[in-house]
Amino acid sequence: MCEQKIAGIIEKYRGRPGALIHALTEIQHENHWLPREVMHKVADALEVPFSQVMQIASYYKTFSLTPKGRHQVHVCTGMTCHLRGAAKLMGKVEELTGLKAGETDTEAKFTLEAGSCLGSCSIGPELIVDGKHYGRMTPERAADVLKQYD
Repeated sequence: MCEQKIAGIIEKYRGRPGALIHALTEIQHENHWLPREVMHKVADALEVPFSQVMQIASYYKTFSLTPKGRHQVHVCTGMTCHLRGAAKLMGKVEELTGLKAGETDTEAKFTLEAGSCLGSCSIGPELIVDGKHYGRMTPERAADVLKQYD
């Protein structure tokens, strides 16, 4: 975590309780998660109860209360992707990253997620890395995609 950058973000919003979501969003973008001690600093600086910070941080899916990797890897496991080979794709991605769904590697390089339909059924199975969609993905092509994120 870059403490200096996070301190700068918190200072930018000091005394502005209405900017809570903006502050948390910037910290999440910088740090990839929201540590409890940072949320206490945000609460103090923005003059809002810590419980309000926790409520916002735990309500919105964009925020993470656990460490995440620099690269978010998501394999769609919705019905269409499943029928088109998502299980084999997931197996290959697990092999390549050494992770199971929901895990982050020790170097915080990758976080692997699996989930239901992402609305791109016509191009399944789908691999998404940092929001970039890779459709009609095969286990063989997954290694080439993940190499781009070293």
